[in-house]
Amino acid sequence: MFSSDIIVAPATAVSDGGIAIVRVSGIDCLSFVEPYFKPAMIECPFQSHMMYYGHFISQQDKVVDEIMFVYMVSPRSYTGEDVVEIHCHGGRIVVRQILDILLEAGCRMAKPGEFTQRAFLNGRIDLAEAEAVADLIVSRSDLSAKIAVAQMDGSLSSIVYDYRHQIIQILALIEAYIDFPEDDINAPHISSISGDLDILLSGISSLIDGFEEGRIVRDGLSLLIMGEPNVGKSSILNQFLGEDRAIVTNIPGTTRDIIEESIVVSGLTLRFIDTAGIRDTDDPIELDGVRRARDKVSSADLILYVIDGTCSYGEALRATLLEYGDIPLIVLVNKSDKIKCSVPEMLSNFKYLSVSAKDGTGFTDLKEEILSIFKLSGSEERESFMVSDRRHRDALFCALSFLREFEFNFKSGLPPEFLSIHLRDALSSLGEITGETTPDDVLNKIFSRFCIGK
Repeated sequence: MFSSDIIVAPATAVSDGGIAIVRVSGIDCLSFVEPYFKPAMIECPFQSHMMYYGHFISQQDKVVDEIMFVYMVSPRSYTGEDVVEIHCHGGRIVVRQILDILLEAGCRMAKPGEFTQRAFLNGRIDLAEAEAVADLIVSRSDLSAKIAVAQMDGSLSSIVYDYRHQIIQILALIEAYIDFPEDDINAPHISSISGDLDILLSGISSLIDGFEEGRIVRDGLSLLIMGEPNVGKSSILNQFLGEDRAIVTNIPGTTRDIIEESIVVSGLTLRFIDTAGIRDTDDPIELDGVRRARDKVSSADLILYVIDGTCSYGEALRATLLEYGDIPLIVLVNKSDKIKCSVPEMLSNFKYLSVSAKDGTGFTDLKEEILSIFKLSGSEERESFMVSDRRHRDALFCALSFLREFEFNFKSGLPPEFLSIHLRDALSSLGEITGETTPDDVLNKIFSRFCIGK
């Protein structure tokens, strides 16, 4: 999997801007770049981690750009290899010209995530820390960024390594008895193993239990706004956002496509999805919008079902609400600023709030109710560590299952050679988090979701 090629890519977004960085990494990569750098002051050899001012030149000695040049000697670099960074002006043409020159010189364009993948393969970071890099780049709130930074600093890895160490200690004790089959595990060792196992099971269970909050912090809450046409769904979206994002008219079926927008509330990202009004229609475009709205239901964390507070509703409303099953749901009785009928008695079994998309009445209560449903405090003073990646949760769950099998068989008095199998499987599961036992195809999938240049 490891490649000794010299790789190059923009390390910053390719767009018009003041500064762009082109990164080069690989064994002796300086020799590929040095011929195209003309320093303002001749200083040889280059010192590691020093910035040099000069010009980047073409093969024909023509000036391409005025740059700052830095050389970082292995292993003191992002990838753990020799690295050169070219700090140039941020114009697209300038970056492309520099890339073309280096590619022609023999460098290879880096694949998505290849710089971080090399950092992992060279042992500078583990897999959990590498994944946190991607999480930090796409973080949508201060809190999600805080969690990513903590994981980059090893908050998850240190806990996993500690669990692995505890399992290895138990395994060493079990395997000592494999070498002496005539001896039964004595009482003090049984007590020690049981105590360590209780701590492991409790700790891993606690991490798994915190996954849902961690996922919400990282990815945000997906809030699906649904209801019949002309009940104020788009107006509610606009009120949340504080801007006219969705078109609002008195014509039924105005919203025909999915509109998604996000806001940050108390450090959490709320992703609102405005949908087409649910009704029977012969309009093929509107019909497709209704289909798309229904398709979004399964992936929603919460449904905000909007009804018009000035209208009367029959039992059909109850039947509609019951269709959404176990998905959390809040009924929003809109238009509370107008004279309205009493809230239908059928809503007594559902969470509901009276709101006004026109003047914002009830929206503060709605935000608090959303946080309450998911048992979120709305405070940014949470612990800086929590499991937020489904892959990590699944690996922890597998490790927990193997440890529980070990516990059952240990109490049942099975021979040590059978007990060691479960412990080794638990070690392997935890190793998938930090990368010791992660299959190559999983590694490639993880790094492929990174942007090019990272």
